[in-house]
Amino acid sequence: MEKGYIHLYTGNGQGKTTAAFGMALRAVMSGRTVFVGQFVKGMVYNEARCAEFLPGIVIKQFGSDCFIHRRPEEKDVELARAGLNEVAAVLHSGDFDVVILDELTIAIYYHLVSEEKVLEVIKDRDPRVEVIITGRYAQQSLIDIADLVSEITEVKHYYQKGVLSRDGFDH
Repeated sequence: MEKGYIHLYTGNGQGKTTAAFGMALRAVMSGRTVFVGQFVKGMVYNEARCAEFLPGIVIKQFGSDCFIHRRPEEKDVELARAGLNEVAAVLHSGDFDVVILDELTIAIYYHLVSEEKVLEVIKDRDPRVEVIITGRYAQQSLIDIADLVSEITEVKHYYQKGVLSRDGFDH
């Protein structure tokens, strides 16, 4: 590709990571390579298993467990910062056509990584690399540098009726 664009999927609705993995599937099926860095995630969700079946996708997680219901610990900060350093090298190398930064906005929101460092890493990438960022609470600076921004809004969700996460649909 001559120029890689920056996509941002944000909002309080479900489907941001799913949209990003849809893009990964499209890219791999067209012969491109994809790196997925999942911030604040340590549990292997079903979508992350696609790397077992599709050559061309590498997935790394930069989280321990879900801290959303607790305060982030130093271990969470260390994992996220190490992940951002790894992602910086991947983005700069140009070895992958598409780089997905899943839940990156959450890592910024909880101060696991600095907004300034994230912007520096994205701006310093190989210009041919397509970048896809996901997560709620997108920072205005990311909205500003993105070429495509989609806000996914929750209108209605079965969680509100007490339906828990379902295997194959929600994780």
